[in-house]
Amino acid sequence: MKKEKNNTKKVDGFSEKRHFYGTTTIGEKGQAVIPVAARKGMNIKKGDQLLVFGIHQNMIAFVKLDQVEEFAAHLSEKLRHIDQIIQKSKNS
Repeated sequence: MKKEKNNTKKVDGFSEKRHFYGTTTIGEKGQAVIPVAARKGMNIKKGDQLLVFGIHQNMIAFVKLDQVEEFAAHLSEKLRHIDQIIQKSKNS
């Protein structure tokens, strides 16, 4: 397994950490094992429920169910920002 890679950058005035935790393989039953470093880093424990999102046709994102409110607020903020950019470009 590859070593964890940690990138931190500033986005909209706050630090946003991104990690590369390694690779996983899909088993016969369609299951994927989340690497230990990812589970520890994101505090994922046995029994935790995760929402599964498809992004385009080639990406999957997992979000802990108990973090949905925070995720929704963050996504809503990003969508407002995108809408502002679109409105400014239409008015130019």
